[in-house]
Amino acid sequence: MTTHLLEIENLSKRFERQGGGVQALQNIRLQAEEGEFLTVIGPSGCGKSTLLRIVAGLDADYEGEVRLAGGRIAGPGIDKGFIFQEPRLFPWLTVEKNIAADLSLRDKATRRRVSELIELVKLNGFEKAYPRELSGGMAQRVAIARALLRNPRVLLLDEPFGALDAFTRAHMQEALLDIWQTNRTTMIFVTHDIDEAVFLANRVVILKPRPGEISSIVPVTLPYPRKKTTPVFQDLRLRVLSEFEKIEEVAWGESGAGI
Repeated sequence: MTTHLLEIENLSKRFERQGGGVQALQNIRLQAEEGEFLTVIGPSGCGKSTLLRIVAGLDADYEGEVRLAGGRIAGPGIDKGFIFQEPRLFPWLTVEKNIAADLSLRDKATRRRVSELIELVKLNGFEKAYPRELSGGMAQRVAIARALLRNPRVLLLDEPFGALDAFTRAHMQEALLDIWQTNRTTMIFVTHDIDEAVFLANRVVILKPRPGEISSIVPVTLPYPRKKTTPVFQDLRLRVLSEFEKIEEVAWGESGAGI
């Protein structure tokens, strides 16, 4: 029997509120392999971020099974790194101290690991810089390095480039792929951007809303590095777009039924 690094079986999540409830996720079944890069895409409100929070152990109130390396995820831990849309750096700490987080740079092993990560995210020369002195893309690189400090088994990224301009976003996509190809950390990346999803992933997971369910999973077998202008890339993009448009039509039809 094959054991996957991440196993999600019959995952359902409901948010209760006064006057009723919302079924955020329903019967999610998904696996991720060691070193795989998954992207998750879908309309707003389909449960993408909720799914990521459950895998991160930030939300334990769900039905079903979520296992990492064979063990049930019961809460946050160093085996899971999480990147938010905003870098969330400490403004009073330098780059190297933000990466070290609660560990002391006086420890030789910690300092060596921080130096390795600064090299990995290509921030050499900015070790002593403060967040106010960094661009948005550089700040996200610090956040990625911090999340990789303790060598997590899986890195979870919740629209980390959503607030960046188009040029910086494209640059950060390339940078993230460099980091992934060097480190081979399993990554699950939530995005609204179809080009980004296809450009990064080994597989694109498409969620449909109300409730959040997996509509389809599209394998991406293009070799790296990829170019978004090639015909084969555009063919894959159109395939994902076609799936996405189908579920958006259903979602809009349901939400606009009474208008």
